[in-house]
Amino acid sequence: MRRAGRHGRQPPQGSPMENGVGQAPEPPAAEGPLGPRAPRTRPRLVFHAQLAHGSPTGRIEGFTNVKELYAKIAEVFGISPTEILFCTLNTHKVDMQKLLGGQIGLEDFIFAHVRGETKEVEVTKTEDALGLTITDNGAGYAFIKVNRPPEGAALGRRRIKEGSIINRIQAVCVGDSIEAINDHSIVGCRHYEVARMLRELPRAQPFTLRLVQPKKAFDMIGQRTRSSKALGEGRVSSGKETLRLRAQGPAMLEDGPGPAEDEATRRVDDLLESYMGIRDSELASTMVEVAQGSAGAGQLAQGLASLLGDFAFPQDFVAEVWAAACPPPEGQE
Repeated sequence: MRRAGRHGRQPPQGSPMENGVGQAPEPPAAEGPLGPRAPRTRPRLVFHAQLAHGSPTGRIEGFTNVKELYAKIAEVFGISPTEILFCTLNTHKVDMQKLLGGQIGLEDFIFAHVRGETKEVEVTKTEDALGLTITDNGAGYAFIKVNRPPEGAALGRRRIKEGSIINRIQAVCVGDSIEAINDHSIVGCRHYEVARMLRELPRAQPFTLRLVQPKKAFDMIGQRTRSSKALGEGRVSSGKETLRLRAQGPAMLEDGPGPAEDEATRRVDDLLESYMGIRDSELASTMVEVAQGSAGAGQLAQGLASLLGDFAFPQDFVAEVWAAACPPPEGQE
């Protein structure tokens, strides 16, 4: 969701790239005596991808947003785009810390997690918080995610809050897509809408979640080994450049965020989880960007209302976002 930053730029003309490695451009068309020179084509960025449960490697190119990316992956592997629940970067495991958001590093390898088994669980809400955090894939599926698990915890169960309602239901795992609540389909809803629906369910009344788990991956599936050419020849990326996927317009190349911006984004993402039960690093990054361009919490509130009005952030939350994104210099209160 983040807007292109001040360092954003379109890929240079005439230099196609494959996972950050320059490819030889096609020779320009000869200019005839009677015809104009052929227009220069937009350079392409080519990424490599696999299905997380195992597949040959495919080449993905020609996308500017997440929906288009899913469509391209589906085309390459001969599946429907609706089969893709989410993608991770550089790991085939269901690791929410490696989740693909609104940007892809030029050296990243994409793993697409597709629909597996469907299951239904009955939940009785005995307290307001269920103990799970919701995110979405940007293409219509909301699923269970919580970041920064404790050290040594096992993948799958380690990111659901210990002792919570959901934690006591062994069938519910991180990465499960929430397809329906009480047989009401939520496909196409954003994560904050799903979180609100769950929050508004009455206490002491059982409800049913229909979940779709990712198709199981096998630990022996290795990541692609880069060739010596990919490691050295024709490198055009500094290692920190990313492809920013935009809702409208072309994708943009931009430098990766610095440590201070990373830390501010992490703090705002924590606030999103605390206030709304969602995690969305791209949303948090956008809010940090708006905050750093504002003169104070009041202007930040106006900027967020203009850009992200659907969220209806409360004033106390906006004040905390301001403090998290624009902390005073050391020694000042």
